[in-house]
Amino acid sequence: MSDGKLMNGEMLKNGGKLFAMGTGPGASDLITVRAARILGHLDVLYAPAGRREGDSLALSIVREYLGEQVVIKARHFPMTNDAGEKRQAWEQIAAEITQDVAAGKQVGFITLGDSMLFSTWVFLLERLAPQVEIEVVPGITSFAAIAARAQFPLCMEQQSMAVMSCTASEDVLRRALAEHECVVLMKVYGRFETIRTLLDELGLLSCAILMANASMDNEIYYPDLSAIHPGDGTGESLPYFSTILVNRRFAHHRFGHHCLGHQRAEKANDCEQPQPFAPVSTDK
Repeated sequence: MSDGKLMNGEMLKNGGKLFAMGTGPGASDLITVRAARILGHLDVLYAPAGRREGDSLALSIVREYLGEQVVIKARHFPMTNDAGEKRQAWEQIAAEITQDVAAGKQVGFITLGDSMLFSTWVFLLERLAPQVEIEVVPGITSFAAIAARAQFPLCMEQQSMAVMSCTASEDVLRRALAEHECVVLMKVYGRFETIRTLLDELGLLSCAILMANASMDNEIYYPDLSAIHPGDGTGESLPYFSTILVNRRFAHHRFGHHCLGHQRAEKANDCEQPQPFAPVSTDK
């Protein structure tokens, strides 16, 4: 099937459109086929950068899929508590995107993971819809990649799952851990000690794993959270992309080993480390 048919006419030269695409967790071959095909046809690509003139991790993931014609626009999204500064940046970038789409260009915006989960893209979406034609292309979330890498089930049967940012209050996190069988804890890096203490108090420490930089070359996996010690720097220097998975039913992905809330399960220290991603050969 040709690329033209697969795109269903969406890349017509005279029809401007914006594609918001999740790049997945980090490995370049974990983006979707649809995103890869769209990336090759874009006229303009917006890539978020956390620092002015800084590199864009999302851009490094997708660069191999870009066509020679694309104009790359790296744009700084300030990581600050100043709401006014952030709002000004969102409005300026949204206005620039609107101009490009109005000029009939095929425009892309990329974000790590999935663009509809804990993503700056949502603030742009609020400012761009409905005056701009938009398609959102889903991406693999970091916690889906972690679950696959560690072979750690997320949710089964009648289990419920909560996805939480660790910027939430301790009371909110405690309630989520008490009410849901599976909890995904994102943005862990700055509050690891608080989270680990909370898991220990609830008897859930051996039902938790931590992975940082999932699927990237510098991936780190901790099947035992008690092995992370702030005194030697491991707790203080957790990477920004650190996520904890908790499931009451599975203690370190050993099936059948139940962790029942306030009852402490025995620690499982014999888990195998996941192997690095190997390149996938397409040669016949």
